[in-house]
Amino acid sequence: MTGTPVSVCDVHAVLGEGPVWIERDEALWFVDIKRHKVHRFDPAGALFSWEAPRQVGWILPADDGAMVAGLQDGLYRFDPASGDFSRFAEVEPDRPGNRLNDAATDPKGRIWFGSMDDGEAAITGRFYCFDRGTIADTALAPVAITNGPALSPDGRLLYHTDTLGRVIHVADVAEEGSLGPAREFVRFGAGDGYPDGPIVDAEGCVWTGLYAGWEARRYAPDGRLLESVRFPVANITKLAFGGPNLRTLYATTAAKGLSEAELAAQPEAGNLFAFEADVAGVPVTPVAL
Repeated sequence: MTGTPVSVCDVHAVLGEGPVWIERDEALWFVDIKRHKVHRFDPAGALFSWEAPRQVGWILPADDGAMVAGLQDGLYRFDPASGDFSRFAEVEPDRPGNRLNDAATDPKGRIWFGSMDDGEAAITGRFYCFDRGTIADTALAPVAITNGPALSPDGRLLYHTDTLGRVIHVADVAEEGSLGPAREFVRFGAGDGYPDGPIVDAEGCVWTGLYAGWEARRYAPDGRLLESVRFPVANITKLAFGGPNLRTLYATTAAKGLSEAELAAQPEAGNLFAFEADVAGVPVTPVAL
């Protein structure tokens, strides 16, 4: 069994998301989408923050030492030294009500990412793949709120979440990046909360945060529930393996949607949490630009 989640950074995010451990920095990066913030957390306790020009869904390392960020309208280079964001790929200019939401790299350095309706209702979210300068629609079914994707350790399986539909799907990934038919991986009940960002550990098991569900869960590759980790806050958005041995699980959370009474009862809502896991994660492959 894993350890108990403890708040390690009192950031009080409105919508904390996109945690990623970047080995070259020995630090965890994450975002607060609604406050337009990019954060870097040093496990020793220091927090550094930058203002993004728009809502920012995720941040990833690039192979040239830079950073890539998914903002509301496209993909941006981010320079932590200057704080500058420069867009190099526009996404969905015909859907101004959408924003980018979550992403992951595969072992080839491709970015798999999704868009969503910022109003969290219209079925306008799509999944995309960025491969060395080219963005392609994956042809997966549109949903209102996309989460993930997440890749198996060998990059041959793609897990992607329909949050409002309360289901995680999985599809085979061909060598050149095309996807096979999506099939249901795990479906959640009304009392479980909403599946948010998924990740995969070194054994190929899938972890997911549950928004309004008070916990994170670990599923076997065949969809069996293996473990549940209870949190002192309701909205668990996404996890990331970090630390020198990739056995520390960090989790972003959110205060978004909580009433005044709920916020009073959850004083740590929106904070960054951490706990120790028995199984390690998989190192993040930098984006191949």
